[in-house]
Amino acid sequence: MDITEFSEQLLLKVKMQEPTQEIVGQLEALSYEQLLKGLETDSAKKAFWINIYNAFFLILRKEKGITKPRIFRDKLIVIAGHSFSLDDIEHGILRKYRFKWSLGYLSNPFAKPLIKKLAVKKIDYRIHFALNCGAKSCPPIAFYSLDRLEQQLEMATLSFLEGETGIFPDKKEIHITRLFQWYNGDFGGQKGIRNILSKKLNIKAQGMKLVYNDYDWDEDLDNFRPQM
Repeated sequence: MDITEFSEQLLLKVKMQEPTQEIVGQLEALSYEQLLKGLETDSAKKAFWINIYNAFFLILRKEKGITKPRIFRDKLIVIAGHSFSLDDIEHGILRKYRFKWSLGYLSNPFAKPLIKKLAVKKIDYRIHFALNCGAKSCPPIAFYSLDRLEQQLEMATLSFLEGETGIFPDKKEIHITRLFQWYNGDFGGQKGIRNILSKKLNIKAQGMKLVYNDYDWDEDLDNFRPQM
């Protein structure tokens, strides 16, 4: 089985509420060399780690009863004999070891060599519309596969932006997800955000004030999107 398929199978078992111990054990037993070989491209890294993040958030929250902030910071996920936290996966690997609280502008000076080795070469802002941390304002959970990754990330981005963006011409305002504020640098700053809105939603964002929506942190587990 391809390594990215391992992550899909794990997420499927979580969705179907089936036992996950066997496949979790298989992920733990992978060799470091197998992990590196299976995740040689950024596409493979994104497909694998997005699925792993979304699956393990639910495993840790529902099966282990772990809550914030431990669920994000504690190294409770074992892959190929190495322990990772959800923060390691999101901010270390998928965001190329960006410091969590820097709005996407600063690298983490304390990133470990393991994280640097596994990290993507280039940050893809669309991951923010794929990762689910169990809150109502989070994007719904989908299954990401290597052969359809581009299409799936594009669909996830468009769907999320359509649902989270409001246009108010009379006020000259566009109301957008607060993810744009928290990870401003990942999106290319204000100019990048306006370009994304213009490209994805065909909005004339120039001259409009960007207003960030409140983020609803109320828990909403098992928010799975129909298969894309």
